[in-house]
Amino acid sequence: MSMCFTVRKKRLSENMSRFNLLPEFERDLERLTKKYPSLNRDLIDLGGVLRVFPTGRGKNFTILHSTAEVKIVKTRLACKSLRNRSMRVIYAYHNDAAAFVYIEIFFKGDKENEDRERIKEYLKRYQD
Repeated sequence: MSMCFTVRKKRLSENMSRFNLLPEFERDLERLTKKYPSLNRDLIDLGGVLRVFPTGRGKNFTILHSTAEVKIVKTRLACKSLRNRSMRVIYAYHNDAAAFVYIEIFFKGDKENEDRERIKEYLKRYQD
């Protein structure tokens, strides 16, 4: 009996967590996947971590913006195609809907910092 309850609870929590991609993120991902084929699988693995720790845990996660409704987080993503060197992923976590929106992905060797304008634009669209 308790085993059925555990399975039901797990399904509900999986349905609550949703992952969406901004069109800009999709373009970044498409371009990077050509160079780093493991990237899609690496993102799926990241999603598993985020379901348990939505705003991350440890030194690999940095909160860039925080309000009661939404948190913008930058994280390192170990990419197997890069021999576990890090990509950077910027995402938004919406507390009320338990939803995630991937905003930006980039390789630290190609680009030094996140696109602050893209983050500001996302927050502006979200608030409207």
